[in-house]
Amino acid sequence: MFTGLIQDVGKVRGVEKAGDTRIEIATEFNLSEVAIGASLACSGICLTVTEKKSSWFAVEVSAETLSKTTLGDWQKGHLVNLERSLTLGDELGGHLVFGHVDGVAEIVSRLPDGDSTRFQILPPRDLAKFIAPKGCITIDGVSLTVNEVEDSKNKTIFGINIIPHTLEHTGFGQTMPGDRVNLEVDMLARYVARLLPDIDEGKT
Repeated sequence: MFTGLIQDVGKVRGVEKAGDTRIEIATEFNLSEVAIGASLACSGICLTVTEKKSSWFAVEVSAETLSKTTLGDWQKGHLVNLERSLTLGDELGGHLVFGHVDGVAEIVSRLPDGDSTRFQILPPRDLAKFIAPKGCITIDGVSLTVNEVEDSKNKTIFGINIIPHTLEHTGFGQTMPGDRVNLEVDMLARYVARLLPDIDEGKT
């Protein structure tokens, strides 16, 4: 479990495709404190450390994970938002993030908005119902607040604002229109949606 507060921006140093895909990621984490088998959120995807050296670690990625995330797009040099898993007593500064990517969204626009940067994002149609103004959303592992949601007959687009600190200390600094990003909706929204049919039918 994670919070969506990025602790380091790593960089892909190698991708090997043979059976499962093996990805090596360079990081400034003190990897002596990261055990083999530990979980790390890599741009919002919960992955298991399978090998490590002093300045990089490796993960193995299944075909299922490749099909549900942006991992298939990653090449050498790709920036990766990194967060270690929570331990008891850690500050919960973002929101509860599980590292289970729900789908891949697309960046529609990137525009200056005062000192911040406003991004508009097109989510998969089946996830749009879980996104609400002022609600929580996780984009590439970053805990964010939804500013607005614009619904039309054919699509839904939502907006987020990225402050300068977040732009500088995450991969958002290099994220541009047309890029694909990992999206995890708020788990609370999922449970509410699950209960809604029973509420509508007067069962609760």
